[in-house]
Amino acid sequence: MPSLFKRSLLPKLRSFPLSADALSILPSPADFRRCLLEHIAGARHRITLVALYLQQDEAGQEILDALHAAKAARPELEIAVVVDWLRAQRGLIGAGKQPGNAAWYQAQTAAHPTQVPIYGVPVQTRELFGVLHLKGFIVDDCVIYSGASLNNVYLHKLDKYRFDRYHLLHNKQLADTMQRFVEHDLIASKAVHRLDLPTLPTTRSLRSAIGDFRSHLKKASYDTSAGTVGHFGLSVSPLLGVGKNNQLSRVICELIASSQQQLTICTPYFNLPLPVTREINRALERGVRIDIVVGDKTANDFYIPPSEPFRVIAALPYLYEMSLRRFAKSHQRMIDNGLLNLHLWREGDNTYHLKGMWVDDRYTLLTGNNLNPRAFRLDLENGLLIDDPRRELLEPRRKELEAIFAHTQRIDSFKNLETLVDYPPAVAKFLRRVSRVRIERLLYRIL
Repeated sequence: MPSLFKRSLLPKLRSFPLSADALSILPSPADFRRCLLEHIAGARHRITLVALYLQQDEAGQEILDALHAAKAARPELEIAVVVDWLRAQRGLIGAGKQPGNAAWYQAQTAAHPTQVPIYGVPVQTRELFGVLHLKGFIVDDCVIYSGASLNNVYLHKLDKYRFDRYHLLHNKQLADTMQRFVEHDLIASKAVHRLDLPTLPTTRSLRSAIGDFRSHLKKASYDTSAGTVGHFGLSVSPLLGVGKNNQLSRVICELIASSQQQLTICTPYFNLPLPVTREINRALERGVRIDIVVGDKTANDFYIPPSEPFRVIAALPYLYEMSLRRFAKSHQRMIDNGLLNLHLWREGDNTYHLKGMWVDDRYTLLTGNNLNPRAFRLDLENGLLIDDPRRELLEPRRKELEAIFAHTQRIDSFKNLETLVDYPPAVAKFLRRVSRVRIERLLYRIL
């Protein structure tokens, strides 16, 4: 580990031993949906689903119906769904005034004889400044980990999908640790309330409780006291992060700093935090080959075709492309010599939501962290770091990367990326106005 990390976290991380056959990777969102439903139906003791949101649509209804059916079949089953408090109480962006998913949750609870508690976690008093971005579905002793939320596109219920990563880890220690955090650090908080029951408290009335809750989260971590330090076989470490200089953000930077031969990074929204960019630059200077896979702007979930009426949200994919173009331009020498490879993902009308890192042939990071300033400072994030010193997972790892790169195209030059003059007139006009009033830098910090 480079000496610049005087208090390095990687050697001190406690981890849980993991057998190679206890980890599997699903190839597609449709497989992910089927797997999740099968595990819910077969659950014996507990089901805890944690996601940004559970959406009122066909896929969301299918998941909620499966949870109620599982509870009816086994009344002793402990079930909890945990979503973001603020996200659940607003409608879809650009869809006009809507009651949000919370109204649907309440109607579903009233319509079923069984109880499936849905908890809302307020990481901040305003969604703009932080949301619950934790990932992980716990079913008995299995952790199903993905960056996906629960709706039609993430679960490929209809014609379109949003591509993500999907991992199954059968590990009781990991499942117990993640379950304890949900129960003791989230649900037990005075700031957290059930969304599926009527007469919700207002966010304003919870301001003091939310402030205390966020202060608690900044000091919280997964309880890995039952784990080991310096394990020399395959293992997994759960990581948590919210606020400046948090554990997950530090480990991400240390992983990049530890790379010696090859590093692969996936992010759906190209807006790297300065510490990440610095470590990437240092890695390139010491000869590390780096591949960065990002979604084409048309594969961004905020993309709106130029043929449709302009909305401010439609400018976001173009802001990300502008950030990518600046990065490519400043690293053109590294692109030319093959050390840096930027790849755009695009496949039909589908969207791209992959996050994570692969470091040399040893480390794999599963995370919902978007590797942007918002993820590093505002949102409550988590991740699972898989350490594979004996190279036991090389083949499944190769297959996962092969599937990711199947629909990518390498950027040979920053000139291959469009500029303002190429953008739709309404988008270009808005972006020029943003640049003129000098709020572009602020936008990149909260996007």
